[in-house]
Amino acid sequence: MSSRIQILVVDDELIVRESLVAWLIKAGHEVDSARDGRQAIERLREKEYDLLFLDIRMPDLGGLDILKHVKTHHPQALTVMITAYGSIETAVEAMKLGANDYMLKPFEPEQLTLLVEKLIHHKKILDENLLLREQMDNRMQCQDLIGSSNCMKRLFSMIDEVAGVDSPVLLQGETGTGKELVAKAIHARSPRRYGPFIPINCGAFSESLLESELFGHEAGSFTGATRTRKGRLEMAENGTLFLDEIGEISPRMQVDLLRVLQEKKIYRVGGSREIPVDFRLISATHHDLAREIVRGVFRQDFYFRLKVIEIEVPPLRRRTEDIPLLALHFLKRFREETNRQVAGISDDAIHLLRNYDWPGNVRELENTIERAVVLAKKRILEKGDFAFLFRAGGREMPLSLKEMERNHIAHILRMCRWNISRAATTLEINRATLHNKIKRYGLTPDRQEA
Repeated sequence: MSSRIQILVVDDELIVRESLVAWLIKAGHEVDSARDGRQAIERLREKEYDLLFLDIRMPDLGGLDILKHVKTHHPQALTVMITAYGSIETAVEAMKLGANDYMLKPFEPEQLTLLVEKLIHHKKILDENLLLREQMDNRMQCQDLIGSSNCMKRLFSMIDEVAGVDSPVLLQGETGTGKELVAKAIHARSPRRYGPFIPINCGAFSESLLESELFGHEAGSFTGATRTRKGRLEMAENGTLFLDEIGEISPRMQVDLLRVLQEKKIYRVGGSREIPVDFRLISATHHDLAREIVRGVFRQDFYFRLKVIEIEVPPLRRRTEDIPLLALHFLKRFREETNRQVAGISDDAIHLLRNYDWPGNVRELENTIERAVVLAKKRILEKGDFAFLFRAGGREMPLSLKEMERNHIAHILRMCRWNISRAATTLEINRATLHNKIKRYGLTPDRQEA
C-alpha cells in the first residue's frame, strides 16, 4: 500500500473538521469530510476509505454508531476516535468495539502525523496478510465453492474425507448447485492432484460421439477420422475423470464403462490394441438413478459401481445464509472483469436475494449478479437492480427455471423448423435427451411448422 490514502473526517465542530482536513491534505492524503453521522454514511456509500476519524460525541448518530456501521459494512477501513479528555472511557469502549486508536482534543499536527504513519504501516501489514490468506484460500478452495452454512460445512468435511481414497464418487444434486466444483475440490485435495482433471458432459453428445470422446479413435475408423485421437479416459491418466450428467448415457455405454471400471483397460474406436488406463472416477447427476433403474433405463450394477461413495450437493434454497457471501464473491469477480465501479449490495437487495427460491441454484445467482453489475447505475446494487428476477404485473413470483428451459427449447425448435438433429446440436444435447424434454414439456409444432 502506498503512503497516500483515502481519509474521511467526521466531526460536527467546523473548526476541528477543517483543521484536520487541512493538515491531512498537507501531508499528501486525499481527504473528505462529513458534518454528522448521517452525512458520513452517505459518503461511505459513495466511496471506499482507508481511514476514518470519528468524533465520539455528535448529535443523532455518534461516533460509536458509525463505528458499528463501518465494522459491519467496511471491515477493511481503519478507525480513529476523536474525543475530549473527559470521554476517555468512551474511547476505550470504542477500542473494544474495534476502533484502531483514539486522539484527545486538542491535538498537534506532529501527533497527527505520527498516528497516521503508524496506521498506514498497520494497514500495509493487514493488506499483505489478507493477500497471503486469499492466496492460501485460493489454493485450498476451488473457485466458487463457497459457504459457511452447516450443510456446506458437512460437504467440505465429506470432501476432505473422500479425497484421500481412490474409490468412485457419485455426486447427486440439482442443476446449478456446483457439482463440478465439488469434483474439482476432491481432485485438488487428492494424491492425484498433480495429474489432470478431465471433465465431460455426457448429455452434450450423441451415443456415437460420446464413445469417440471417451475412448478415442484410430485414424480411418469412421468418416472424418483422419488421425488417431486419444479419448478422455486416456487423457485422465494418473488424474481424475469427471462424468457430468451420467444419467444421460445409453445402456450400451453403461456396459462399456462398467467394463473399464472393472478391468482398467480400453480399446479405442476402430482399434485392436488394449490400452491400460489409471484414473479416479467422479460422476454427477441430477436424476434419481434409483428410479431410473426401476424404469429399466439405468443398470443397477453400473449404479452400484458409481456410488461407492455418494455425496449430495445441497440446493441454494437450503443454505440461504450463504447467499450474502456468494453474492459479494460474485460481485467482486464481475466488478474486476467488467471494470465497473460497483462497491456493494444494499441490505434490502440482500434480503430480496435471500427470499428468492433460486430454481437455478448458485449458477442462477452468479448470472444474476453479473447482469446486475453490468447494468448498474449506482455504486451500490439496490433492490430495483434485481427486478428482472420477478414477473411484471406487481406479483413477486419467481420465474421457474423449467419454464425458462421450456421456452428456450421451444424457441430453438421453431428456429430449426422442428429438425430434431439440428435443434439437439444447437442446444448441445443428444437427440434422446431432446426427445425426453419435448415429451416432458408437452411441446408440439405449430400448424404452420407441422
